[in-house]
Order: sequence, then C-alpha cells, then structure tokens
Amino acid sequence: MRRDATRERIIKAAYDLLGEGGREALSTRAICAEAGVQSPVIYRLFGDKQGLLDAVAAHGFESYLADKASLGETSDPVDDLRRGWDLHVGFGLSNPALYSLIYGDARPGVETPAARQAAAMLARHVSRIAAAGRLRVSEERAALLIHSAGRGMTFTLISLPEDRRDPALSALAREAAIAAVTSGTAPADATDDPVSKAIALRAVAPELTGLTPAEHVLLTEWMDRVTAAPPA
Repeated sequence: MRRDATRERIIKAAYDLLGEGGREALSTRAICAEAGVQSPVIYRLFGDKQGLLDAVAAHGFESYLADKASLGETSDPVDDLRRGWDLHVGFGLSNPALYSLIYGDARPGVETPAARQAAAMLARHVSRIAAAGRLRVSEERAALLIHSAGRGMTFTLISLPEDRRDPALSALAREAAIAAVTSGTAPADATDDPVSKAIALRAVAPELTGLTPAEHVLLTEWMDRVTAAPPA
C-alpha cells in the first residue's frame, strides 16, 4: 500500500510539473524534489525515467480515453470516426505538453502504452468501417494514414498562436483523410467496388463459423493479397 501511494505521489508530481513547465521541467531532480523522494526510488518503482514518463502519460490520458469510450458507437462508423478525430485534436490542444509527451518522441518500433490504447480504439473504428464495406484500402493502411494525419494536424495547430488557429483546418484534414480511405458516404456506394468487398470479407472472416482454421488462414491470406495493391 505504501509503495502504491509513493508511486502515485511521484506520478502526480511529474504530471503537475509537466503542466506547469512542459517536458523540459521533467528532470529527475525536479520530480524528486516535488514528490519528496530520492532518485533511487524512481528507478526502483519505474525501472528508469522513461518508465516514469510512460506512467505520467497514461495518468494524463485516462480522462481522454474515458471521454472517447463514452462517445459510444452509432450506426454510422464513419461518423463515429469523425467524432473520434475531433476529440483527439481537442485533447491535444487542451493538453499540449501531455500530447507531446505521448506522441512527440518517436522511437523506431516503440510506442507508449497510452498511444497503444488510442491506436487500439482507432483500429476498432476502422474495422467497423471495413465490415460495413466502406473501406477502400487495408485496415492497417487506413489506420496508419488517419493516425498520422490526425497527429500531424494536432501538432500543427499546437505550434500556432491561438489567434491563428483556423477551426476549419482540422475538419478539412479529417475529411481528406476519410476520403482517401473510404469508398463513399454510405455502404451502397461501395457495392460495386471489389476491393471494398474483399476488405469487408477480411474484417468479418473471424466470425465465419463454416470454415476450418486452415481455411480461415487461407481466406485471410487471399483477402490481404487483394487489398495490398494501392487504390486506383
């Protein structure tokens, strides 16, 4: 219990410093002074400073994830994606230092736990669009494009003075990204697109009970092959 209380106190101290002074304020010395602990305690509880930073990011991300989960799902997965985009950008603008901590330190093959949680929620949105027959590229390609566009837009807006932030800019980027990966605004628009059909079949393949495990693997391989080509 005491260990947990100390851990939470250190996280809160670092989170408060982040909000007050940005990433530059998160020196080990400053965190220790704010939390009233010695530096070995940080390494004992978090492994290293990066472990602490990941914990701080997860702490600050909790409210965002709760808000995103509370959006729920409607009958229109593309519109749900729009709402998720707007929430993501709004979170970044409201919490620029925290957003930078989560997304601003790109390391090859490394993703913060908070970023992984957000990516999983985005993947869910994209999978629903695919299952509806409205995706024109693979789920992975769509998720990566939407994520990179949303992150880039958020950092762009963060970098601008508040009086120069055009509220329409994010919506333009959002609609451009959606248009790049979807076949249209309604499922009927995709009925004659064989790639969209293949992507939809790929998305629902795990639910097909009439196939053997080997047939599931083969079907998935075929659909991946069909969807791997760039869109026309």
